[in-house]
Amino acid sequence: MKVVVACDSYKGCMTSEEVADHIEEGIHQADASIEVIKQLIADGGEGTTAAFCAAADGQWVHVRTTDAYGKPLDTSYVLVDGGNTAVIEVANIIGLQMTPKELRSPFFASSFGVGTVLLDAQKRGCRKIIVGLGGSATNDGGMGLLQALGARFYDKEHKYLSPQAVNLIHVRYIDLKRLNRLEGMELIAACDVKNHLLGEQGATYVFGKQKGFYPNQIRRIDQGMTNYRDQLLRYTHIDLNDFEGGGAAGGIGAVLIGILHAEMIPGLQLLLSYSHLEEHIKDCDLVITGEGQTDLQTRYGKVPVGVLQVAKKYGKPVICISGALGLQYEELYELGFIGMFSISDRAMNFQQALDQAPQKLTACAHSLMKMIRYFVKA
Repeated sequence: MKVVVACDSYKGCMTSEEVADHIEEGIHQADASIEVIKQLIADGGEGTTAAFCAAADGQWVHVRTTDAYGKPLDTSYVLVDGGNTAVIEVANIIGLQMTPKELRSPFFASSFGVGTVLLDAQKRGCRKIIVGLGGSATNDGGMGLLQALGARFYDKEHKYLSPQAVNLIHVRYIDLKRLNRLEGMELIAACDVKNHLLGEQGATYVFGKQKGFYPNQIRRIDQGMTNYRDQLLRYTHIDLNDFEGGGAAGGIGAVLIGILHAEMIPGLQLLLSYSHLEEHIKDCDLVITGEGQTDLQTRYGKVPVGVLQVAKKYGKPVICISGALGLQYEELYELGFIGMFSISDRAMNFQQALDQAPQKLTACAHSLMKMIRYFVKA
């Protein structure tokens, strides 16, 4: 029997590789003869660079930059295609999970560090840059990224503005004369988010709460983002709210697509073009996928559904094992999953769930495989 394991990370808990390792352990506890093929998977968020590195035999590059709050940061990205393509992960630079929840301050978070990493890839001679947009802590509309590339922003008194969400409302003048537009490079924004920049389905309203804004602050920040859009429209004649996916990473998506002319491609689709997942699924007996929480939102481009779509091409059964099953997860059965399971087996607080997740994942995989082997004889 051959089982393919292709799971997203359980964000803030286990990486894609760790999830696969624990599932493999549980499977082999049930039957050591089962062949397990593990594939690192990501959709543009946490774990994207590692997944590309594994899929394309990439090379890690280390770079000094700054995190979301301007602190010095040593991070890394991956070179693939013989060094011609850089894969950069926003979550490794200005990631939400890099700062404890009680210390997050989204008013003052900036995407500046992402811009400096883009410049590093340019200096290394890369001709193509893939930017994974999931998991950012920022909501500055890409203002910081633009400043790292040479743009400057000023208020009505012509005073310099630092690139933070708190200053979006104050932007009146923009200097783009020194902007490095990364011309001659192919830019790809890897993300499954479809939200535009502004409004109730935009970056701030949809993702602001998880980044740390209180509900009574959301409208004010969105007004600031609207002003920022209006001022850039005056100077560039580009409306950042026109672009599907522009709301990704607190507006970085809009800047990449609108100002730097990046192409938006779903992250999982992009990764699959580099990986061998499809050929492994072709001749397997079972596919196991999963994520931190599976709910109705999973159907909109998340990893489990992307893996399911590949498996359905070859008529392979798919089980989803996730940290938790959220609202309306049952509707995903209509897509073709043969089973969806949560590793949570008793009442516990969030920290206990994180601490016990590895053991519970192994136990869940073991139990499921014992049942499957009963019905499917070797």
